[in-house]
Amino acid sequence: MQPVVVAYALYLAITIPLTVLVARTLSRHGKTFLEDVFQDKQALARSVNQLLVVGFYLVSLGFVTLFLTSDDTVLDARDVFEMLSVKVGTVALVLGVMHVGNVLVFNGIRRKHLNHAAARPVPMPPPHPGYPAPAPHPAP
Repeated sequence: MQPVVVAYALYLAITIPLTVLVARTLSRHGKTFLEDVFQDKQALARSVNQLLVVGFYLVSLGFVTLFLTSDDTVLDARDVFEMLSVKVGTVALVLGVMHVGNVLVFNGIRRKHLNHAAARPVPMPPPHPGYPAPAPHPAP
């Protein structure tokens, strides 16, 4: 087998599981985070989480497959490792940037939800039974 084919196989064997690991981590912790933000809307939290994870998979695996090819000359094991180090390192950096991007999206959703919740007036509890309601103030 040609060394470049070995490099491609190793590249896919490393980057696809790495992508899955990052996506599962985002899914697990993102779900918990979004469920906390959307306390009253658990189905919405799960849906938003799933949509973000699917988008992450599509972009990540698209990048992994587009970045598969190389014009490098791969003649021996050293060339295989050098090519892999550049490719896997680049994929890891891109996945890291995408992870940070997802965290920022989660944080933006959280902030928007908290700001919206803070803007809503707090309902007043009904008067305690047995006590009369306060008299309305006369108009000036």
